[in-house]
Amino acid sequence: MVTASYRNKWNGPFHYHSHQDYEIYFFHAGDCRYLIHNHIYDLEPGDILVMDGLTLHKPNVSPTSEYVRSVIQFSPHWIKGILLEMGSMYLLETFQTLHNCLIRTNENEESKELEKVFCRLAELSRTAEFPDIQTETEMKVLLLQVLISVHKLGKMNSIEIPLQKEDKAVHAENIADYIQKHFMNKLTLQCIADNLNVSRSYVAQVFKTMTGYTVMEYVMECRLRQAKYLLEMEPLKPLKDVAYESGFESATHFSRYFREKAGVTAKEFRQIRLKNR
Repeated sequence: MVTASYRNKWNGPFHYHSHQDYEIYFFHAGDCRYLIHNHIYDLEPGDILVMDGLTLHKPNVSPTSEYVRSVIQFSPHWIKGILLEMGSMYLLETFQTLHNCLIRTNENEESKELEKVFCRLAELSRTAEFPDIQTETEMKVLLLQVLISVHKLGKMNSIEIPLQKEDKAVHAENIADYIQKHFMNKLTLQCIADNLNVSRSYVAQVFKTMTGYTVMEYVMECRLRQAKYLLEMEPLKPLKDVAYESGFESATHFSRYFREKAGVTAKEFRQIRLKNR
């Protein structure tokens, strides 16, 4: 299925998250720095982020600025049949090969036309909780238009990843990258600082400034994501093994943290995910 929102103003709170659906994010206004995996992007109006959804991502928004964006999330399986029939699977290549990227449109004419499609798709998504066949057909046609436009914008503007970044952004990305590679192990601020040859206080300060999260909050989000993956992909693995292989210090800590963040126990989460396969 597909869900869409258009020019939504949001004041938070903002959390790291991931999901199964592909996502097309359209930034319109505000002061937003976006963290995807280990990349940090300072967004400009008209920027489009194309994401596979599974990678941890989160906006870091200035509390003194408005934050306006449009978002489309969709299951590739929902549209795959039409794409196969049309020989147009290339429209999903960006999600499948690059996983996450930034397209800088500079609010050109193509991006303005794309906004109109976003608007109509969001209207249908909002009013048709259980769409009939006619509405669902229109939603699929609109999503096809979005995918075609995004593909054209990507080719026109190239997929832009800023080459020159301020030192703080580079250091924050290095910290995120180190955490993603080592979150299964015991991690401390001092350990990260020693391995990256910077001070402990700098690690804490620069990561919080650039991402809006503390280092340890990010570590725990990485561990939670890994635990969810193991719970679903290895249904026979004991919970205590899931806990330790995800980097949690104990099965008790894992159980308490998982329920707090996921809203259900790890066992219940596994049952729900396996049931929905």
